[in-house]
Amino acid sequence: MAKELIKGNTAIAEAAVRYGLEAYFGYPITPQTELLEWLAKRMPELNRAFVQAESELAAINMVYGAACAGKRVMTSSSSPGISLMMEGMSYIAGTDVPAVVVDVMRGGPGLGNIAPAQSDYNQIVHGGPHGDMFPIVLAPASVQEAIDLTGLAFDLADKYRALTILLIDGNLGQMMEPAELPPMQKLTRKAPAWAANGEPGRDRNFHTSLYINPVDNEIANMKSIRHWKVIEQNEIRYKGYFLDDAEYLVIGFGSAGRVALSAVRTAREQGIKIGLIRPITLRPFPEAIIAELAEKMKAILVVEMNAGQMLEDILRITKDQTPMHFYARVGGIVPFPDEIGEAIERMVAGKENCAVHPRDRWVAQMAKIGL
Repeated sequence: MAKELIKGNTAIAEAAVRYGLEAYFGYPITPQTELLEWLAKRMPELNRAFVQAESELAAINMVYGAACAGKRVMTSSSSPGISLMMEGMSYIAGTDVPAVVVDVMRGGPGLGNIAPAQSDYNQIVHGGPHGDMFPIVLAPASVQEAIDLTGLAFDLADKYRALTILLIDGNLGQMMEPAELPPMQKLTRKAPAWAANGEPGRDRNFHTSLYINPVDNEIANMKSIRHWKVIEQNEIRYKGYFLDDAEYLVIGFGSAGRVALSAVRTAREQGIKIGLIRPITLRPFPEAIIAELAEKMKAILVVEMNAGQMLEDILRITKDQTPMHFYARVGGIVPFPDEIGEAIERMVAGKENCAVHPRDRWVAQMAKIGL
């Protein structure tokens, strides 16, 4: 199919339709509302379920019900709305039913603003809902990748009966790029054997996340942990750039990783041997490749649109064996390539005190320019 100019939110919505979305439940919130608006039109046209719920709490629990019935189901929201959905997401994870959630992140904490940020990383990647739970988290960096990962999100959710989250920022949700949508799939998918859909002629299927007996709850948790180990072995994804001869490394996900790639290309034109790792699965995280590369690098720069949430993961993985640098913008501001370029120059110069935590050095640098 030919490429078309399409907004990120709309692209995800239409991709979900074409990948077989059967039911959507959601509530409007900027900067993801176009996603809901597109599905409000498309789903009834195709005689599929669309409900604008009275709140995010209602929406996620409707998702839970449809997931238990074996439907291909999705919701979407933005940071404050995602916070409200956390309890229902825990029920979904605790019941081992598949569902897809799209989080279009905005500036925070609190109501913050409607500008792009990556400040939901800890909440989503490290399990904002209560209990031990293991969502799959995917982070695209372009409209085309968002389309492709939407299909992957549904496939992984179904394959592992897992909660799968597409984590993007408002920049990607609002930007328009040429992209190719997939062909429309026919809804030939049959309800899975485990679905609680009232099918006659078989034993009743029963789904719950309630285990009054602690022993039963521990058994359920151990099953989830073993299940997650299988996902970790099979579903890690990332993109690497200019790694063959790299002496320095930049790590960033989503829009921050995309902007960092521009800075890395400029640095290479200047003769700096530098590469980039952009994690696509934030959970499971590409720990092995980062640990392997860290042993070979003179220094590493982590770039984010938050105060260093992924940075803590990188520090844990590298175990202080490589000098670590950090650059970010927070509150809904996207860094420019030249800002990251300056951070690369500081890293290569090696003049900073690497005994100081990289976040503290970043705060000091921002203070020098009045921030």
